[in-house]
Amino acid sequence: MKEVSLSGALRTHVGKKDAKAVRKEGRVPCVIYGSGEQHHFSVKHVDMEKLIYTPNVYMINLDIEGKAVKSIIQDIQYHPVTDRIVHVDFIELADDKKVKMNIPVNLVGRAPGVLNGGKLQQIYRKLKVVGYPKDMPDTIEVDINALKIGMAVRVRDISVDGIELLNAPSAVVCSVKMARGAVNADDDDEEEAGEEGAEAAAEGEEG
Repeated sequence: MKEVSLSGALRTHVGKKDAKAVRKEGRVPCVIYGSGEQHHFSVKHVDMEKLIYTPNVYMINLDIEGKAVKSIIQDIQYHPVTDRIVHVDFIELADDKKVKMNIPVNLVGRAPGVLNGGKLQQIYRKLKVVGYPKDMPDTIEVDINALKIGMAVRVRDISVDGIELLNAPSAVVCSVKMARGAVNADDDDEEEAGEEGAEAAAEGEEG
């Protein structure tokens, strides 16, 4: 998994008034859990935006005034009107402790059903997984090269070494739906086979 570095400043006071003052300074109030104690700190809003407004998921090397912590983002709170980031929860990572994460899904290949006019639908952009930090991939690749119209890839069809998928096994990750004007290649094959059979039968009667 990709790693990035992020610098933070410890917060000496915690509360709504202090958090409001931190935001006025262009910073985001944060907290990190995981080592048996909480640490409250803040980071520059512009730095946080670079991590959040992207489809990627990062392992974050936090530097909180000299204290180095490996972490991931656990939860983000946004302002209900402006959508500005108002608070972020981090969780500390340990090499020997499994962690739950949401990993982006990347569809790979060209679905025959789409080439025949069907519509590709991706229901899940991310999947929830559990595993050790070292085993976490950048993305979960889903092969769609065999998808014909009416077919789907479900969670149970996906396997990634070292991690376990937590979504319902029957959940549809992506599918190819029939669209107006689409041609189902399987139907064409059946029709051609039927016509050939009828012609062969007619020839046999004439003989």
